Amino acid sequence: MMKIVVDWDLCEGHGQCEFAAPDVFSINDDGELDVVDETPAEAERPKVEQAVRRCPTRALKLD
Repeated sequence: MMKIVVDWDLCEGHGQCEFAAPDVFSINDDGELDVVDETPAEAERPKVEQAVRRCPTRALKLD
């Protein structure tokens, strides 16, 4: 099972994760990561992996 780990100290709300995997990540109106499905379906893996790669602050990891 895939699990997403967010380093909240590094997250700056750039929104690249939401752009790559909108069903898993959401950025609120204040520019902050608001919703994270920490254990998304395996079908989301390619999008989530792309979101992890696109994060400019490296705040996302897969466990």
